Amino acid sequence: DPLWRMPLWRPYDAKLSSKIADINNVTSDGFAGSITAALFLKRFVEKTEGWAHFDIFAWNPADRPHGPAGGEAQGIRALERIIAKRYG
Repeated sequence: DPLWRMPLWRPYDAKLSSKIADINNVTSDGFAGSITAALFLKRFVEKTEGWAHFDIFAWNPADRPHGPAGGEAQGIRALERIIAKRYG
């Protein structure tokens, strides 16, 4: 599974502002969804050493070597490798 370190671009924090709540969990304009979702979660994990946000499609539109068309546990293989590498 391909993955990359998502940028937590601080200017997008403003997209989580709300006039009626402390914070909004989605942007009002529909843009930067993956990054703003990660920025939203980051507000709740500031005191931890590390955390991960998997923004996944989770669907195979056609049969592929790693699985049939339909629902996909995308990211599970990558997560397993990360855990195995870190914790043996």
